[in-house]
Amino acid sequence: MSRRLVVLDVVGLTPRLLAHMPRLRGVADGGFRAELGTVLPAVTCSVQSTFLTGEPPSGHGIVGNGWYFRELGEVLLWRQHNALVGGEKLWQAARKAEPGYTVANVCWWYAMGADVNWTVTPRPVYYADGRKEPDCYTDPPELHDALTGRLGTFPLFTYWGPTAGLPSSRWICQAAEQILADVSPDLTLVYVPHLDYDLQRFGPSSAQAAAAAAELDAVLGPLLDAARARDATVVVLSEYGITDVSRPVDVNRLLRAEGLLRVHTQAGMEYLDPWTSKAFAVADHQVAHVYVKDPADVPAVAKLCANLPGVAEVLDAEGKAAHGLDHPRAGELVLVAEPDAWFTYYYWLDDARAPDFARLVEIHRKPGYDPAELFFDPANPGAAKTRAGVALARKKLGMRYLMSAVGLDAGAQAVRGSHGRLPDDPADAPVLLCSDPSAARDRIAATDVKALLLELAGLGAGGTDGSGEGA
Repeated sequence: MSRRLVVLDVVGLTPRLLAHMPRLRGVADGGFRAELGTVLPAVTCSVQSTFLTGEPPSGHGIVGNGWYFRELGEVLLWRQHNALVGGEKLWQAARKAEPGYTVANVCWWYAMGADVNWTVTPRPVYYADGRKEPDCYTDPPELHDALTGRLGTFPLFTYWGPTAGLPSSRWICQAAEQILADVSPDLTLVYVPHLDYDLQRFGPSSAQAAAAAAELDAVLGPLLDAARARDATVVVLSEYGITDVSRPVDVNRLLRAEGLLRVHTQAGMEYLDPWTSKAFAVADHQVAHVYVKDPADVPAVAKLCANLPGVAEVLDAEGKAAHGLDHPRAGELVLVAEPDAWFTYYYWLDDARAPDFARLVEIHRKPGYDPAELFFDPANPGAAKTRAGVALARKKLGMRYLMSAVGLDAGAQAVRGSHGRLPDDPADAPVLLCSDPSAARDRIAATDVKALLLELAGLGAGGTDGSGEGA
């Protein structure tokens, strides 16, 4: 019979932040704490997929939070179908030993279509007239009303965007508590995003970061108590640590200036044209995949990118292989930023020509990650809030609206934290805490987390001796 597990993915948790989180430190008091080696890129979708499959990105195929889908000719971020993730999942391995093994996934990524027993994931209602309303997706369907009936509607607008904050993480933790009480899964996976917000807005060394850690610790307390009341082993881990940054790097603007990136124009707005571009980048925090149409152009594009201030490394085929990132979905080149830098997705050269979605919280239309979405336009936050208020009023009246609140220069003025590089300092690296001392070790690689969880569940031998590094 397996032992029950509750696994909390506390985004951005590091030894430095644990100083402000006594409830989380208590998890390891009777168990152990280990350094956690991550993978490149150290971003949510890639690292979570490694935790659950034991494979590096070259094995499971999740080369970032998004990539250029060559077969579609589109850049797509934040897809949700679990079929995109290759390799054997943790629960599939568990069911080989115990066929009736039950699993709840509360907001880990690639949730939709996963062969687990209970699923909860953010999912807005997209109305035909363009309105977007907060909600979540669940499987089985009746779980939706069971959760929202007790907890209220999932607070989507505090999950991401300028108003992102504690309510979304509180809702997720309370949903996990309810699932534990109602169905008591063998494995409960819980994704807790709160530390991501103020650490990117203000940087991990800020007073706001310490406050965010302390307030999240208090929210996690009842969930930790609920897990222990069911005699569950608690594992707390993080995908990456966020470090201080100050420099945005406009790689796409460089490629455009060199005639490699092309746009097409509609209604006076410029859109990335991946079909005709010789080279363009999909920016993802401190990593950027550069897709180069003609293999003969790769050396020249690599040299161009290497000379761009803020770029620390340009990984070619050999470099990608060395980092476990040699997958067909990856760019022909992968750029890694300097420690204090991060990549923008911006490709236009005149803000007046930017597409309208550039000023919105629009994670599915932008061809790259945009941390400026965490802010009301720093150039004029009062005006941005006024525009947002007018849009909200139009929304309540059932009228069309654009929540145009995001600035186009927020990187230079506001973004103070980022991630994606492999960590330079263990104090800012991911960490793993466990309430069970039986598998204690000083360090574990991300690729060994799956084996560790099977061991803690009593369903398999441990992975390595803990000396392994992340791929």
